[in-house]
Amino acid sequence: MRRRSLLISVPAGLVTLAACGSDKSDSGKTSDSASPAPSSSPSATATSAPPPPKIVSGPLPAITAGAKFGEKPTVAKGSGQPSKDLAVKTVIAGGGRTLAENDYVQAHYLGQIWDSAKVFDNSYDRKAPLLIQLAQGTIIDGWRYALTGKKVGSRVQFAVPPTWGYGTQGNSQAGIKGTDTLVFVVDVQDAFNAKSSAKGRTVQKKDAALPTVGTATDGSAPEITLPKTAAPKKLVSEYVIEGDGPAVKADSTVLVQYKGVLWDGGKEFDSTYGRKALTSFSLQQVVKGWAQGLTGKKVGSRVLIVIPPADGYGDNPPPDSGIKKDSTLVFSVDILAAM
Repeated sequence: MRRRSLLISVPAGLVTLAACGSDKSDSGKTSDSASPAPSSSPSATATSAPPPPKIVSGPLPAITAGAKFGEKPTVAKGSGQPSKDLAVKTVIAGGGRTLAENDYVQAHYLGQIWDSAKVFDNSYDRKAPLLIQLAQGTIIDGWRYALTGKKVGSRVQFAVPPTWGYGTQGNSQAGIKGTDTLVFVVDVQDAFNAKSSAKGRTVQKKDAALPTVGTATDGSAPEITLPKTAAPKKLVSEYVIEGDGPAVKADSTVLVQYKGVLWDGGKEFDSTYGRKALTSFSLQQVVKGWAQGLTGKKVGSRVLIVIPPADGYGDNPPPDSGIKKDSTLVFSVDILAAM
């Protein structure tokens, strides 16, 4: 099983796909969205948030090897006492869009302990960047404050005191004590927000008996036009826009925009666009139609998925979802990132 990052705190608002719901929830509350529960990763303590830190320029230990963006860095042991504030330095300035709080960030990183230079976690060896939301309760606060305002393409180094890390309890699984200051080097590869869309070439529709999905990529919800034909009996998964990213694997965690409607009547029952909040989930935690429909599709794509009852909710739809028994579901899904 793929090792999960030690940085992650349990995200709010993620429930199983067996609980689709309305668009009345907001991104800061637990929602009945069509997304799965997270795995039991080590999490930050669920206590009241500390005040924002003062951000200073140092001290920070030297990066002694792996100086290029995307290379695994080697970082020296901290010298003397670390700052009690949040020390942040842009080592390499990127030219991409500026990160904002609540954005999702895709990044490679290395984390080590100031006093010992012990590396407790890094994504470079896993060859899989972290995909995480810069939101309170989703990742340790030091990351949130250090990366907000930085640009995609940047390498950022920062030192996080316990107050904005794991607090006085530390993280025993990672060998982090409650007095440890943590040093991170982060290569920000990409970022996504509620206006993010698929990027790629439009694929001509071949089957008139399938729904038509709009191809606008301005962050607005695509139109889904249903044909006046019977619903297909088997799962359908077709490109609307084909991206050029890597293919999604059966055990991938994906970040998506999506809209779901009923084949019969076209009623919308769920949408990230309506909530103005992206959704991230593992394909091992969703209904069969989603898992099979997205596996093998390229990151950056918009995919039409038509899910017959046998691959969806069958005769047991989620309560208060607006989905009747034995409903065929139609989704437009933008695959923004995968890990």
